[in-house]
Amino acid sequence: MTTAPRIGLFGGAFDPPHDAHVALARAAIGQLSLDQLHIVPTGDAWHKTRPLSPGVHRLAMCQLAFADVPKMVVDDRELRRDGPTYTIDTLTELRAEYPGAELFLQIGADQAAAFHTWRRAPEILRIATLSIAVRAYSESADAVFDVKNPLAGLSVSPAHVRILNLSAMAHSATDVRRRVAQGLPIGHLVPAPVAGYIAENHLYQGP
Repeated sequence: MTTAPRIGLFGGAFDPPHDAHVALARAAIGQLSLDQLHIVPTGDAWHKTRPLSPGVHRLAMCQLAFADVPKMVVDDRELRRDGPTYTIDTLTELRAEYPGAELFLQIGADQAAAFHTWRRAPEILRIATLSIAVRAYSESADAVFDVKNPLAGLSVSPAHVRILNLSAMAHSATDVRRRVAQGLPIGHLVPAPVAGYIAENHLYQGP
């Protein structure tokens, strides 16, 4: 009997990808026994209040950041998609591409707290198991996450949620961008190739 493949989806702005993103990807692959993890830089992010860096840069940085992570695929489908990009659309495409596969959606604690606002959130839960990294990284220092009730307002079976064990890391893309703009070092926050790419392409250096 053939075991169904286990496919993960880890999406985000990755503007830029940093060490906590890489640690989270490795934890997801190892703890969920994934056969493949799709790293998906978002395209036209409906929930972002600031303009993202051009997709070509975010894609290139993801390719550099995750190059040494086994079973990882940098997936540019959302960058190629016209209009706003939604996780449910990407999951639907993956389900069609991998019939019978178990799908896992990797999110951070801050994303879990806002999951009820996501487009077609109940349908996402029917397609994929949520894999939540608690305090792995957060764009907001005061993000609130209740492990006992991670998806308030939705009826969720515990079988549809996995909590990843991952050491807390204070990294955030916001902090990386701020440090670059202020001329501060970022080598302790991002993989070396990403730091080099940011410097070579003069990213995040202010208005």
